[in-house]
Amino acid sequence: MKKVRQIIAIVGVVLLVALYISTLVLAITDNSSTMNMFMASVVATIVVPVMLWIYSSIYKMLKGKDDGNGDDEHSKN
Repeated sequence: MKKVRQIIAIVGVVLLVALYISTLVLAITDNSSTMNMFMASVVATIVVPVMLWIYSSIYKMLKGKDDGNGDDEHSKN
């Protein structure tokens, strides 16, 4: 589970950096459709971290609280 959470975190960081860069570029450029793209980028900057948190929480609930270290109920005698 630790590897999956690390992969989700890395994907989140890459997406956020890409969104921040695109937001900066769209804020600087002057085009007729720039405002719509800028607003989409700002909304995605908020939605992406929330969705990643939800995905990781659902994954944790589905897999249980066991993090793979062998301290589950069956190994205790």
